[in-house]
Amino acid sequence: MARFSFRLPDIGEGISEAEIVAWHVAVGDRVEEDGRLADMMTDKATVEMESPVAGTVVELAGEPGDQVAIGATLVVIETEGEVVQPAEPERVEAENPGVEETQNPPRDGEGDHAQHGGGGVPQTPAPAVSPQPALQEATPLHRPADGPPPRTGEDKVLASPAVRARAADLGIDLSAVHHDGPHIRHADLDAYLRYGSAQGYRAPHTSHARPDETVKVIGMRRRIAENMAAAKRHIPHFTYVEEIDVTALEAMRADLNAARGNRPKLTMLPLMIVAICRTLSNFPMLNARYDDEAGVVTRFGSVHLGMAAQTDAGLMVPVIRNAQDMNPWQLASEISRLAEAARTGKAKSEELSGGTITVTSLGPLGGIATTPVINRPEVAIIGPNRIVERPVFRAKPGGGEEIVKAKLMNLSISCDHRVVDGHDAASYVQALKQLIETPVLLFAD
Repeated sequence: MARFSFRLPDIGEGISEAEIVAWHVAVGDRVEEDGRLADMMTDKATVEMESPVAGTVVELAGEPGDQVAIGATLVVIETEGEVVQPAEPERVEAENPGVEETQNPPRDGEGDHAQHGGGGVPQTPAPAVSPQPALQEATPLHRPADGPPPRTGEDKVLASPAVRARAADLGIDLSAVHHDGPHIRHADLDAYLRYGSAQGYRAPHTSHARPDETVKVIGMRRRIAENMAAAKRHIPHFTYVEEIDVTALEAMRADLNAARGNRPKLTMLPLMIVAICRTLSNFPMLNARYDDEAGVVTRFGSVHLGMAAQTDAGLMVPVIRNAQDMNPWQLASEISRLAEAARTGKAKSEELSGGTITVTSLGPLGGIATTPVINRPEVAIIGPNRIVERPVFRAKPGGGEEIVKAKLMNLSISCDHRVVDGHDAASYVQALKQLIETPVLLFAD
């Protein structure tokens, strides 16, 4: 038998550590070669770790939410035969004095990146050590508990499962129930209920409250929390809301879907994106990113539009590249593809970064108005809200007014007040409103 220490490989993206999101094995489990070990998160991408050997898992390095350095031991696997242990990676100084972490040596051609990349932790060679001491220096690994848990006093009380379940529902401590026979019966519980109140006991009312639970904030949820906190901490938001009549746009959408042939079915979102892109060309201060540390605003000629998508792991923002060059059907296909990739965790890192402005929509749950949080370092985010039907006054062709039924939608925009003035945001939304309410212009050159 031999022990193989699987060390966290260099996942790329210039990172020095990754977060444990989920384990697919436990101590004592049998794992086959190429079997799943763990999901590790870097930035917004989740990478699945696979075992290079077959054997039994004997040690795991940490719990979900813990950070593991590149090159540090992630899993120790006991194999049936001898295996070739990977070369010991170079050591780097950790942020906490007195604690050492391991990191893979740079590969060919990565020297300049190591010198100029973010952080630039200096690397110092260290003498080679055996895998086991390195394992002892790392975060304490999880091993099976020694022996069964101690027995409680209530375990000595004899009662059937049905009696125990009834006592638990009533909140009765079985050790306080008097009984003449060898075990507690339902009759003993009835007697306790009748006479126990004389000693201050009252049967509790049935509660429909859920039990309290503590949920560790890890993985995507923690990244979202950090990003949102940074956005609100650094960006002075302001939100502008306008009501838009989408009656004509919805009618045109129905006509387009009726004659779509093999093209994808259109929702409101692709048409909204076409209108957003056409209007942005006259308002470059909104299609921008602000580097507040360097004090530089970059205004982009192309629209790389972030699309907020809800997934089981949390909110993700895949990016539609060069959205200004796509027609509604191309946008519909790209929206569907990116949303599916985000939901299944298959979105690539480059598909989750580089946006210049974001659209966020809750669809039918959109509410009356929203105040969306800007996706830093972008400077604006647009939020279409729910479409509702209401009576409105309309001018009659021959003069006068009439009451008609209209489809109305509030549209919200949040902006970074450091680089976008209120007049700019209001002017942009008014231009967008005019284009949406005259939807034939969406297809005009």
